Amino acid sequence: MESKLWFPTRHCFNSCYSFARLRFIWAILVLCAAVTSLALFALFNSGLPGQAEIICKPQLTVDPFDPRQAVNGPPTRSFRGQSRYHNLCNDTKYITSWGSGGWSNDVISIINLIYLGLVTDRIPILPIFLPSHLLLNTLGNAYSALNFRDVFDLPRLRKATGIPVLEWWNVKASNSTDLGCWNVWESVQYHEKAPRQSFAPWKLGLDISYTKTPDWVKMLFLVPRVPTTRAANLIEPRPSPKHNVSPPPDEDLLCYDFLYHVAAHQADEIALDYSPAWRYVGAHMHWTPILDRLGDTYIRQTLELRSTDPIPPVVHVRHNGFADWCEEGFSTDCLAPMSAIERRVREVQEEIAEHKGITHVILTSDEKNSTWWQEVYDLGWFRPDHSRTKELYRDWYPILIDAVIQSKSAGFVGTARTTMSILWVESWQDGAARMVQWGKPGADDH
Repeated sequence: MESKLWFPTRHCFNSCYSFARLRFIWAILVLCAAVTSLALFALFNSGLPGQAEIICKPQLTVDPFDPRQAVNGPPTRSFRGQSRYHNLCNDTKYITSWGSGGWSNDVISIINLIYLGLVTDRIPILPIFLPSHLLLNTLGNAYSALNFRDVFDLPRLRKATGIPVLEWWNVKASNSTDLGCWNVWESVQYHEKAPRQSFAPWKLGLDISYTKTPDWVKMLFLVPRVPTTRAANLIEPRPSPKHNVSPPPDEDLLCYDFLYHVAAHQADEIALDYSPAWRYVGAHMHWTPILDRLGDTYIRQTLELRSTDPIPPVVHVRHNGFADWCEEGFSTDCLAPMSAIERRVREVQEEIAEHKGITHVILTSDEKNSTWWQEVYDLGWFRPDHSRTKELYRDWYPILIDAVIQSKSAGFVGTARTTMSILWVESWQDGAARMVQWGKPGADDH
């Protein structure tokens, strides 16, 4: 049989040509994809994190103690208004009060305020410090308002207590706002016929209408906030001084005129070792780093130490803090004599000498008698030099620096009714303390 060569037909030729062209196009696409993949691989390896890095990278978290989480935004003209454009969150309760008892007593009032915030699930709004011995103290003189954050480490306190403690500047500007508050002072001080007066609301732009609490509030302090008890004990509020309005005590922002005397079990318990307000709040109110270092500087200057020398343990003595309580003409016999102070200092030195070796004694006082101070120097004791403190810093700083020095002492000797200093020494320094009794001749004899 004759063999024949096979040639593709025209139709077959066209089909094969189309198939080859398709294969060529696919090859081009694969090549482009490969080049693109290679380029992306190089790009990701050179500048962008891999998948493992993205998965392992910690996510940004919101600080639960940031004060901005406790308000709606920046300070507003008023924390509430007719259109409810206030800066306080609708789903949050708050508590506030004022100070008017002198700096140390106002610190205790703030400790009680924060503690009440803890036990009532309310966010405290802290007042400003104002010098109670100057009535018109906010008219631009050196004794201007002092913010809590200028004295105490507020971020550290927020973390320790677990609540985003606020100051009034976080909440509102200085525009006047009406607020209904409880008047505790008149209920616990039976000779008083008005709320405890304070310049803090005026300085903060708050026009307060006070409602007197029932007399039994001294034993059941938080009961008036219970709705049924609140309704049964509401009386006609005292009109506010500026706008002459009488709103009842605010329910969202619980407000009191004075909290110094608040206690969980008995009066003046803040100085006792079981005090819940001190244990859960006061013990965590540490100085700002700047103020803490300033206290160290003054201790070194007082003891003539170099900046590199370690600060030795000292005994701090406070004198004359309550001279104004003495009857007129009897202050000399009312206050404790130097012999009583010296005896108490020796007791403290002997108690802590075994493990701390105390040899330095620093005494602070507003005593003006140069003869009295010479007795101090003759005993080999030291006195901080505040001759330029107000000039270098502010009028507040002699008081603040003395408080820091007190808190850093291994031992403390104070006049009876001193509270904060003994707490700092015993709680922070595990130190020894004595109180010099006063009020009459021989009050401290023992």
